[in-house]
Amino acid sequence: MMNHDLYKKLAEILPKEDILLDEYLKNHMYTRLGGKADYFVTPESYEQVQQIVKLVNRENIAFTLLGNGSNLIIKDDGIRGIVMNLKRLNNIHVDETSLVAQSGARIIDASRKALEAKLTGLEFACGIPGSVGGALYMNAGAYGGEIKDVLEHAIVVTKEGELLKLAADELDLSYRTSNIPTNGYIVLEANFSLEAGDYEAIKTVMDDLTFKRESKQPLEYPSCGSVFKRPPGYFAGKLIQDSGLQGTQIGGAEVSTKHAGFIVNKNKATSQEYIDLIHFVQKTVKEKFNVNLEREVRIICENGKYM
Repeated sequence: MMNHDLYKKLAEILPKEDILLDEYLKNHMYTRLGGKADYFVTPESYEQVQQIVKLVNRENIAFTLLGNGSNLIIKDDGIRGIVMNLKRLNNIHVDETSLVAQSGARIIDASRKALEAKLTGLEFACGIPGSVGGALYMNAGAYGGEIKDVLEHAIVVTKEGELLKLAADELDLSYRTSNIPTNGYIVLEANFSLEAGDYEAIKTVMDDLTFKRESKQPLEYPSCGSVFKRPPGYFAGKLIQDSGLQGTQIGGAEVSTKHAGFIVNKNKATSQEYIDLIHFVQKTVKEKFNVNLEREVRIICENGKYM
């Protein structure tokens, strides 16, 4: 049931078209999974983000920040309270050898903008489907490169609604993690330090990485990317493949026949079907090889907490 007082307060911060009620999150997530958000808000300025955070604190309202969900499963019962998405903050611009990208921009688009400006360093990101904010959140990486290699600084909003400029080393970026979730930061902007390069050489690398990605990954279906972290001494995809699990389905979710490390949303899967298949894969690999597969994909619950 709509809280008219809360809606009124949100409408004092945002245009009404930026406030959606009982909105299915699967409509906004790369995975096409997830139930409803009570309030789905899409601010258009840093000040609006700050005002929403301060409102949340004053009113003691449940609050969740979501990117485009390329590495996230939202459960079928949705998320209560206010869910914020920064997709309208998507500007990217170049200043000499610095590339500045707002958090709602796709990291793929940031890599393409670097190519246009003949800047090298972001080639590895040309196939990562997440947002810039999400890429910083988990120190995204591929093909030997990662965000921490090129990040100069970031602008964030704190849990109290204050703006901070933080150097890359203040974010504790390491393998698929950072201190952004621990500190409750909301990334607004990333400044990448790149180097001048040759357009054709940069394009050749990006074309090669794109070919590798398209030939090996099941991009024809929604998915959450690589589901599991690489276990020490093994490859998750090889273990799953050698367990005979490719093509295994639970409901509309399937272990990809193209790349065993991916679970695809083949036919309107529910989040629960997806999660059940993850558990089945983990159980089978443990039984066959005595290896524990740790999830790389995150699962978010109704209260906004991660499993």
